[in-house]
Amino acid sequence: MKKDFGLIFRICLILGDAFAICLSFLLAYFMRTHLDQRPFYFESKPWQFVASLLLLLPIYIIIFAAFGLYRRTIFLNRNRWSEIGRLFLASVVGVMAIISYDFFLGVDLFPVRIMAVYTVVSCFLLLCIFRGLVRFVRNSILKKKRAVLRAVIIGSTKNTEYLSDYIAAFPESGFTLAGVVAAAKYIPKDLRRKQYSSLKEALRKAKPDVIFQTDDRRTDYVYRQAIERHLLYYFVPSNSMLTSQMGALELVGDTPAILVNVTPLAGGAKIFKRLCDIIFSSIALIIAAIPMAIIWLLQKIADHKAPAIYAETRLSRYNRRFKIYKFRSMKPEYCGLSPEEAFTQMGKPQLIKKYRQNGDKIPNDPRITKLGKFLRATSLDELPQLFNVLRGDISLVGPRALVPGELHHYGDRSLLLSVKSGLTGLAQVSGRRDISFDERRALDLYYIQNWSLGMDFRIMFRTIGAVLFRRGAK
Repeated sequence: MKKDFGLIFRICLILGDAFAICLSFLLAYFMRTHLDQRPFYFESKPWQFVASLLLLLPIYIIIFAAFGLYRRTIFLNRNRWSEIGRLFLASVVGVMAIISYDFFLGVDLFPVRIMAVYTVVSCFLLLCIFRGLVRFVRNSILKKKRAVLRAVIIGSTKNTEYLSDYIAAFPESGFTLAGVVAAAKYIPKDLRRKQYSSLKEALRKAKPDVIFQTDDRRTDYVYRQAIERHLLYYFVPSNSMLTSQMGALELVGDTPAILVNVTPLAGGAKIFKRLCDIIFSSIALIIAAIPMAIIWLLQKIADHKAPAIYAETRLSRYNRRFKIYKFRSMKPEYCGLSPEEAFTQMGKPQLIKKYRQNGDKIPNDPRITKLGKFLRATSLDELPQLFNVLRGDISLVGPRALVPGELHHYGDRSLLLSVKSGLTGLAQVSGRRDISFDERRALDLYYIQNWSLGMDFRIMFRTIGAVLFRRGAK
């Protein structure tokens, strides 16, 4: 799937709002001290005033988020009056929150109350201007067919006709019509050149980023195709299906559609998880610097010619290949070889079957060095992966990073590759290598489909216990 430009544009909204809020408070201060002719009886310290407000910006952003001003649908709704109305209310509530903070803590952010009025007016106007600029830039980019998502619509209903017309006429929606799989009568005449006879043909030739399904025929099959190709999937319900049980709806033009996410880890949750990864991996790298230096030195003493750190190709989100770093725990001659290749090379092919039947492990694995056994037992061999976390290759918590050659073992590999792999995960803290291959895969799938920030923190705390008490380590 393409990069989520919708998320990038919403981040731009947040940054623009933050700048507009700061500027509005500074402008209000300037208006009272320079443009208002009435005398004032407080010391003018505008930059100190704004510096104090910077600490309160998160309160404003949370209020704006509560008013729905950063939802995915913010750009899809062509009725801007609704957004403008919410902007005004959010501006008023934000200033009221600052006044309450000022009153209870006595920080004197508003030395005179007229400044609050100036702030509300200037904040509202500046927000409209900056949001208008973000929309203008976004629409200019989309009209040039850049950063748009290629959409395929499937289903023989009137909603197919409505969606096709809307997407074709309004590139500002963020979509471009790549194909339609429907009866000809449900496709506008000028768009019938984009008709495909089957979803399989449309996926092969149109190369979409998103699927809209407008009927309930073969939904399992269509959804599975979206998952396997890492595409967004929207289900467009009929009027009879618009019940509260269907969940939150998005309006694409005037057509309600349900975005069915493979995992709750989407949108703003991905941003917050990435921030946690950066913060915690940076702290962990500082703490682990001395142990890592000692391990590197021991590796060089044991074998100065062999590399201390080993890089191996793994798969992460959307089937992306990357190099994962570990302290070398195997003998140099077996690094980079599959278990089958390594056991055959050492003249012990009988170990291959035993290794696979035992859940990808055998006692006293002859490939592993003495120091490597200790590193694996204590999980210290995985410390260099903190650099992978910091770089964004993997996350602190997630499913196991897949080896490309093992993909055929995973029936649900598309689901496993819908999120970033993790340094640790639910499978690791539930027994690490004491549980079977199928159990580990089931736990990874459970994590993906039931992700929450609380689960991540619980897994991290349990990881510390699993490492300290060496549960499941081999």
